Amino acid sequence: MLRDRIRCQPLLDKLCTADEAAALIQDGMTIGMSGFTRAGEAKAVPLALAERARKQPLKITLITGASLGNDLDKTLTDAHVLARRLPFQSDPGLRRAINAGEVMFIDQHLSETVEQLRTRQIPPVDIAVVEAVAITEHGGIVPTTSIGNSASFAILAEKIIVELNLSQPTTLEGLHDVYIPSRRPARMPIPVVTPESRVGLPYIPVPPEKIAAIVVSEKHDSSSSILPPDDETRAIAGHLKALLLEEVRQGRMGYDLLPLQAGIGTIANAVLHGFLDSPFHDLKMYSEVLQDSTFELMDAGKLTFASASSITLSSEMYRKVLPRLAEYKHHLMLRPQEISNHPEVIRRLGIICINTALEFDIYGNVNSTHVGGTHMMNGIGGSGDFARNGYLSIFVTKSLAKNGAISSVVPMVSHVDHTEHDTDIFVTEQGLADLRGLAPRERAISIIRNCAHPDYREQLEDYYARAVKRGGHTPHILEEALSWHQALKETGTMRR
Repeated sequence: MLRDRIRCQPLLDKLCTADEAAALIQDGMTIGMSGFTRAGEAKAVPLALAERARKQPLKITLITGASLGNDLDKTLTDAHVLARRLPFQSDPGLRRAINAGEVMFIDQHLSETVEQLRTRQIPPVDIAVVEAVAITEHGGIVPTTSIGNSASFAILAEKIIVELNLSQPTTLEGLHDVYIPSRRPARMPIPVVTPESRVGLPYIPVPPEKIAAIVVSEKHDSSSSILPPDDETRAIAGHLKALLLEEVRQGRMGYDLLPLQAGIGTIANAVLHGFLDSPFHDLKMYSEVLQDSTFELMDAGKLTFASASSITLSSEMYRKVLPRLAEYKHHLMLRPQEISNHPEVIRRLGIICINTALEFDIYGNVNSTHVGGTHMMNGIGGSGDFARNGYLSIFVTKSLAKNGAISSVVPMVSHVDHTEHDTDIFVTEQGLADLRGLAPRERAISIIRNCAHPDYREQLEDYYARAVKRGGHTPHILEEALSWHQALKETGTMRR
């Protein structure tokens, strides 16, 4: 079986244990590791590294594509391995360490990390640790369920550790499209003109002599913890479907719409699930992550093609999809995240972008990352890449959080990830605010009337009315603008 997977025969001599591979990683190194939204991460070497660090302390800078699965961020945090982490994470244990100042976290747009590595704006990768399903006859690395930043890590690193995961099906081979942009300033345009454009290679091209170790593993990806749609997410989906039907009626697009993007998480997945009961057909996706709803739409004949950087599914959907991957493969493609999230491609294809907000304010500014303006949640991820460059920039959220103690619509967001210049549509279960063509004062009225929960609508109207009396293009009462967040901190609720 190993000879079928390691087809470059001299590399069979590089087989070793996870402990032996982890020993290549030294204190102070920068490590680039595969993994994007709990999919396709190296699984054995990080555990071996954490075990070693408990006996022989060391610190590294860890760069990935996005979040890691199998509690690896927690394990590495608990072992005090992480000095610096970028560009995204979603682990509660690591989150606590970041907010305590124990781990320095760099929150980046997901399209930017390898650009900074390529130009040495940040320290170079010493060792890349990449999960693979196979190695080709010439040493090419075939990734598993994600590409993320793995291709550039492997190309730019001095050495590569490959984790050959025997639990990943060989039918993954051929799913990937590895395209690396040429160097600036003479870079050629990225030739992706449709979601299904194949422009690269089905493997990561590296000289086989760079592969310093091959570790065999058999651990599965973590399954997602996405919840099924509820009444509120169904209402959000309904409002969004009504908007898109109006776009069709206005002649701005057909029933096949434009390519769809949806951020990771329960709400975004539920919104796409709502497209099952719609007149839309022959849909395509150009996104970051393929979730359960992607395959539900394919099975229903609604979605014809999906391009992304990873596949992250619930345990039930994994059991359905992986055995049938050969059937799906002609309708799927996985790309490096600098391509899946590239502003040039997003703008060219005219993506309908659906992302989730922690909170947004009455003028359309969005906080995606910081609870109370100070405490990191997960990171901006790819939402900024898509929001600024898409055809439609849509943000969705429930209007209330923490059993009504928190309003998701506030006078002023406590942290700004997306400014009012980058947002078009806001949707809660209460309704939808279409901000296109509206000035700030008109935006405020639309957001308060359509998106705010009734429990907080009067408070927002009062704030806005008093702010207008003070005047200004974007009226505010600065001494009160963050008072809702202060009240939450002091009393446990934003309600007056």
